[in-house]
Amino acid sequence: MRRHLAAFALVTTLLAAAACSSTSDNPAPAAPGQPDKVTVGVIPILDVAPIYLGKQKEFFSKRNIDLTLTLAQGGAAIIPAVQSGQYQFGFSNVISLLLATSQGVPIKVVCNGNNSTGIDGQDFAALMVKGDSPIKTAADLAGKTVAANTLKNIVDTSVRASVRKAGGDPKAVKFVELAFPQQPAALQSGQVDAVFVVEPFQQAVLAQGGRKIASSYVDAAPNLVVAMYFTSTQLMTSNPDLVRRFTEAMKESLAYADGHPEEAREIIKSYTTIAPDVIARMTLPKWPADINRQAIQTLADLALGDGLLTKAADLNTMLP
Repeated sequence: MRRHLAAFALVTTLLAAAACSSTSDNPAPAAPGQPDKVTVGVIPILDVAPIYLGKQKEFFSKRNIDLTLTLAQGGAAIIPAVQSGQYQFGFSNVISLLLATSQGVPIKVVCNGNNSTGIDGQDFAALMVKGDSPIKTAADLAGKTVAANTLKNIVDTSVRASVRKAGGDPKAVKFVELAFPQQPAALQSGQVDAVFVVEPFQQAVLAQGGRKIASSYVDAAPNLVVAMYFTSTQLMTSNPDLVRRFTEAMKESLAYADGHPEEAREIIKSYTTIAPDVIARMTLPKWPADINRQAIQTLADLALGDGLLTKAADLNTMLP
């Protein structure tokens, strides 16, 4: 019930933002000779390293964009902020975007965000248990409790994919909401049986003697698209040239970060408080410039089968 109430609250918030879009405070076109001021809502995680790197490399400024990056708690908060015009663009995980567009929230993806590495056991996210846990595979999670940073979202879908792949009952897994920073301690104390964590929290669990039992993003789909950058359909209509220039700069940023991982590691130090020695050990995601549409379709189909989506997703509505 809590999961359904949380989803209802999210959709209500998003639809309320959509209803207010006619009074959006999207900025007027820049004065002649002046760059367009653009604010992007992002999350302080390693996934968004490319946009910080792109700003540093002046990929945006050379396209006449004065870029401001604003930190938010998560994609669910960024979506209504983009729709209202508080941010011109935002970063959010695929399931949040699918949920929003399935409910008619007028947003549109402009480019890729980040992908899984696609390598089992060597991804930037993992399903993990204590070192002495009797749980050996994801199939053993039936009737067990798994911590997720948000409910009814990409973690549910991915973890269930791992359970299904291992031959277990995905419907028998219990999810509890717990912020990533709290998950290593909760696992250690026995508050939960397993956690699904991304870097750097994967390193924290490993340091406590924990172990990986599945790479759930890898299990969900080959080269899974985890998150993407998006804008409002209003901005797409009112200033398509700005959207085009932002998209070009973002694709250049993604390609550069993917080809220069050590520079990406270095830029992470500028917007997070992760210790340098931990950053050096972290597994980075992949940052392809192009969207893997088939991986998104697979994720959408899984979300529909698990009941996260109530109707089949129309990817043409969401994707460029």
